[in-house]
Amino acid sequence: MQGPLRFEDQDSARGDQNIAMFYPTSTQMVYRRGLQAIPLSVDLWIHYINFLKETLDPADPETNSTIRGTYEHAVLAAGTDFRSDRLWEMYINWENEQGNLREVTSIYDRILGIPTQLYSHHFQRFKEHIQNNLPREFLTTEQFVQLRRELASVNGHSGEDAQPDDDLPSGAEDITDPAKLITEIENMRHRIIEIHQEMFNHNEHEVSKRWTFEEAIKRPYFHVKPLEKIQLKNWKEYLEFEIENGTHERVVVLFERCVISCALYEDFWIKYAKYMENHSIEGVRHVYSRACTIHLPKKPMVHMLWAAFEEQQGNIDEARRILKTFEECILGLAMIRLRRVSLERRHGNMEDAEYLLEEAVRNAKSVSESSFYAIKLARHLFKVQKNLPKARKVLSEAIEMDKENTKLYLNLLEMEYSGDLKQNEENILSCFDKAVNGALSIKMRITFSQRKVEFLEDFGSDVKKLLDAYDEHQALLKEQDSLKRRAENGSEEPDEKKMLTDDPTLASAQMMDGDMQVNQAAYNYNAWYQYNYQNAWNYGQYYHAT
Repeated sequence: MQGPLRFEDQDSARGDQNIAMFYPTSTQMVYRRGLQAIPLSVDLWIHYINFLKETLDPADPETNSTIRGTYEHAVLAAGTDFRSDRLWEMYINWENEQGNLREVTSIYDRILGIPTQLYSHHFQRFKEHIQNNLPREFLTTEQFVQLRRELASVNGHSGEDAQPDDDLPSGAEDITDPAKLITEIENMRHRIIEIHQEMFNHNEHEVSKRWTFEEAIKRPYFHVKPLEKIQLKNWKEYLEFEIENGTHERVVVLFERCVISCALYEDFWIKYAKYMENHSIEGVRHVYSRACTIHLPKKPMVHMLWAAFEEQQGNIDEARRILKTFEECILGLAMIRLRRVSLERRHGNMEDAEYLLEEAVRNAKSVSESSFYAIKLARHLFKVQKNLPKARKVLSEAIEMDKENTKLYLNLLEMEYSGDLKQNEENILSCFDKAVNGALSIKMRITFSQRKVEFLEDFGSDVKKLLDAYDEHQALLKEQDSLKRRAENGSEEPDEKKMLTDDPTLASAQMMDGDMQVNQAAYNYNAWYQYNYQNAWNYGQYYHAT
């Protein structure tokens, strides 16, 4: 499994203190891989620390520093998790066992400022820690002296214009008078609790804002079963709240929690990556890498976004690799092939783009799929490479293979109309003839025939051709009437019903205007992506969760 950094790299970055925590044992290697993959797992950190306590030599002077380093590593990785209380309490108890009261105070200073589930319990234990120990024992020398001077100042014993009493030391020396000593200790305890009470009040307010979201999380762990809609809605709203109100660290931790329980939902990975775009390029790359290589290897949208991100960063080869690798994993997905084509086109590799489309035409698993790619190839040749003859050849060959595909005729006509109508008259008429005399339904043939008459009326150079086209159109109308009468006699299904069932592009053809400048709806390209899907562009529904 992969993580943001190999543990060896993390050790190098943190110095020798943490190197000792990793030993080349098989058990530790398992822990390392697990923590690398899921650094937010409080349970895993607790198990790992207990493992170290059981296996490290207590007589070794490095053991305590190793365990302390591991605790620090743990709270840095998972300590801001709302449910991380057990880890913090375990850390505090361990320092208490070692007699390091100053370290205990330092830990409380941190946890009392973090919104966690047991925030009130921590504050109560902190007050017990203060009341049961002497300030000299749980404060550093600097903190003790600073607090002593602050209290002396408040009591009027020191200040800019006043000298402290000889009986009240301003440094770390002991007070000999027992009464004054007891008074000072109680005043110090009161002041320390007072300061931390303010921290607690602020933290309590932060907890209250998150409590509803946290209570709604019913499955904080990963499971292959789908989450309920209300759970997904809660995660989404919680993330939006934290992005708006929380710190960057808390947002990242919440996202990490989210993509544990929502690991199979690409929307959350995409949202995470989009958020990281404003903070860390490497962070974005790491999010996409984890999503695509571990959790969502068969989801196209997140792969396409990863490739687009790498392309934005100028990593064209990496973007190309991502798309190609995914297409090799999920064969026949039109959106990926077209994204590969557009990538090559954007970077001036026209021959590569053309080859990808030609390959798609050759390898198509059905006639309709081949026609879909043929239209894309023809439009690329015509619109991008300005090669009308080659584009015409592609569509003509496609029509020979798929004579009942209205879109092929429409696209061919659009290209022919884009040139000089006078010079291109023969090609336009040839295209009309292919449609009128082809295997289309009678109603579609009549539609194309009518457009042919209109074209010759508006732009034709030979009146004989106009009259012939008119006669041809009248013959088609008679044929349609004959078919209707036969259908009324019950000998054949009405041709209109056949057409409505078999040819979804009739409406598109009827939206052409008089001079055959095809309306955009005539191409209805979105429908072509449906050859492999029930609903256009609903990519995720055909992949099992993995």
